[in-house]
Amino acid sequence: MQQGKDIVNKYQIYLRLEKSLSPNSVEAYLTDLQKLLRFILSEQIPVTEVTYAHLQQFVAQLHDIGIHPRSQARIISGIKSFYRFLLLEDYIQSDPTELLESPKIGLKLPEILTVNEINKMIECIDLSLPEGQRNRAILEVLYSCGLRVSELTALRFSDVYFEEGFIKVEGKGSKQRLVPISPVALHEIKNYLYDRNRIQVKKGFEDILFLSRRGTSLSRIMIFHMIKQYTGMAGIKKNISPHTFRHSFATHLLEGGANLRAIQEMLGHEKITTTEIYTHIDREFLRREILEHHPRNKKKS
Repeated sequence: MQQGKDIVNKYQIYLRLEKSLSPNSVEAYLTDLQKLLRFILSEQIPVTEVTYAHLQQFVAQLHDIGIHPRSQARIISGIKSFYRFLLLEDYIQSDPTELLESPKIGLKLPEILTVNEINKMIECIDLSLPEGQRNRAILEVLYSCGLRVSELTALRFSDVYFEEGFIKVEGKGSKQRLVPISPVALHEIKNYLYDRNRIQVKKGFEDILFLSRRGTSLSRIMIFHMIKQYTGMAGIKKNISPHTFRHSFATHLLEGGANLRAIQEMLGHEKITTTEIYTHIDREFLRREILEHHPRNKKKS
């Protein structure tokens, strides 16, 4: 562990003195390197014993949680620089990044919203309208939990565990998972329940959390149009969909320092790579990760 810290300190000096990088550039290199260091720490691999296979697994995780190809390419570039330094300083005998390829930048993932843009969208919601508080709760849950839109529309009131701070989500293939939910999102849901209790609920929809004015579940297209409306009202020019919130959730958690495995479990991904089955993660660890690293929690705390 200490050896790793010493190497990183020497690498920092190398970037500043040998490469003559600005303080901002040095910080950017080290921030991206920390993503890999957290990964190898969780895998209990010494920094000098990382292999090409380990790096492939790390990059696969970046892809799996929806990190944009440009961000992936930047992170990979920083990792290559670090291992060239290790080779130069004789910490390693061969460079494990030699065959590591960056993703094709042409691959188009949904755009990522900034924290400020998400705040602007939420602030645009008119709470005097009957659906105002419901829509505010929906946006908070989408961003707080990284849900697919189908998971959001199917979310049941009985699957919200207010005291424990979790929601039970049914994902693809009817697979269930527990996802931590922030106090901010829970607060907005509680406020929405006052309005929900005044709706005449149709038979069969009594347990659905987010209801239409007709007392039925919301459709995917209704969520899509709602988000398009608030995007326009907030003056955001990006091409935004409900899935954008899911990618923003993953990206902001990763950039904030959350564990890759924790992010994957919260997103409901079964595998890390095509060959390695996902390992179980303690529920309280998941909850700590989202509460410590999610921007909305930091803002509200």
